[in-house]
Amino acid sequence: MILYHGSNVQVSMPKILVTNRMLDFGAGFYTTSNRQQAVKWAKTQAIRRRKGKPIVSMYDFDEEKLDGISVCRFESADKEWLNFVADNRKGKYVGEKYDLVIGPVANDNTMPVISNYMSGIIDEKTALILLKPQKLSDQYAFLTEKGISILRFLGGENV
Repeated sequence: MILYHGSNVQVSMPKILVTNRMLDFGAGFYTTSNRQQAVKWAKTQAIRRRKGKPIVSMYDFDEEKLDGISVCRFESADKEWLNFVADNRKGKYVGEKYDLVIGPVANDNTMPVISNYMSGIIDEKTALILLKPQKLSDQYAFLTEKGISILRFLGGENV
C-alpha cells in the first residue's frame, strides 16, 4: 500500500516531531492513503509556514511487516475513536502507547463537533450522531521510531 505525507518539504527520513499542537492521535508522523488529502495538506503547510513548496512524499507500507508493532485501529468515527481523539487533543491521553494508530481523520467539518464535545457543549451521543454522516479520510499516525521503521520512502512530488 502507498501512504502519502503532505508538507512544505520532501520528507525522505520521517521523524517523530513533538509540537505544541495537540493532534488526533498524539505526537507522531502522520500519513494517509488518500493522495488528495495529502495534496491539500501540503498546500496548507506551504502557505502556513511561508516557505518551501507543497510536496507530497510517498512511502511503501507493507501490512505484512506489522509483527511486533503495536497497532490501534479505528474502523470508524465511533465512541472509542471520539474519546481517543478528544483525550489526545486535550493532552490528557494516558492509555497504552502504540507504535501506529490508524483511523479516520478529524477534518474541517468534524472539528466543530469534536470541539463542542470536548468543551461539554454537546454530549457523546449527540457528537456521534453528528459525526455519523461524515465521509472521513484515513490517517496513519506513526508514533514511535519502531513504527516508522516499517515505512520505505519512494519519492516526493511537487503538487
